[in-house]
Amino acid sequence: MSFLTHGHGGVVYHTSSVLDAPGLIQGFSTRLGGVSGGPFASMNFRGSGPEPDKRENVRENYRRFCEALGTDIRDVVQSKQVHEDTVRHVTSADRGKGLFVTTDYTADALVTDEPGLSLMVFSADCIILLLHDPVTSSVGAVHAGWRGTALDLPAKAVGEMGRLFGAKPENIRVAIGAGIGPCCFETHDDVPDAMRSAFGSGAEAYIEPKGEKWTVDLKGVNAWRLQEAGVREENIDVCSACTACRTDLYWSHRVTGDRRGVQGALIALTREEGRG
Repeated sequence: MSFLTHGHGGVVYHTSSVLDAPGLIQGFSTRLGGVSGGPFASMNFRGSGPEPDKRENVRENYRRFCEALGTDIRDVVQSKQVHEDTVRHVTSADRGKGLFVTTDYTADALVTDEPGLSLMVFSADCIILLLHDPVTSSVGAVHAGWRGTALDLPAKAVGEMGRLFGAKPENIRVAIGAGIGPCCFETHDDVPDAMRSAFGSGAEAYIEPKGEKWTVDLKGVNAWRLQEAGVREENIDVCSACTACRTDLYWSHRVTGDRRGVQGALIALTREEGRG
């Protein structure tokens, strides 16, 4: 398994080999290939913040990314992320929410089995994951910062794919994208305490002391918890890149603060795939 880097019209993005399947569109953006300038240069999907990027630039960035992946900007469904554990069942009624229609829900995970819907989540250090079950033709997209990780959100998304679509964990493929690594994620007691409270002694393997602080391997915790939920280890692909180490390629809140953009991850069933 591996993450592959692609270029299309200047847009640089990644795909995961574990999600390589007919009828599936998938991609993790970088900060390269967009039209935004200044602190948002250049591929930015964030139109809010203290000094927001220009709306027309953000819209063009979406268009370019979608074109690179071979999907339509009008099919994008965004998550309104709030660091909680809601999993949204996305239907055709949600098409365009966040870009063309006001998003009327909050959710840090989106799942669907309807073709033609592009699920999209965002990050600037947090962990973003894409899920696919080729048996039931269902997909998911998850945003898990340390709070979402402690809430076991990726595993809950796996559970919801089972409840809603009949997906079995052992058939689900998961790609864990670029995010802050333990090399750079130094925290006070709140983060390791949340992991211990949620997961017990098993969390200790992903927590290391560093002076008066701690480092936490969020990607490692999520991969472990997915396996505990029944996802096979060989079906989990983890991108090794740390967003805080590679600010030339990714957005990092830890490094640049709030005046910055976000990268995104998108997954969709093509209209020739899935049920219906």
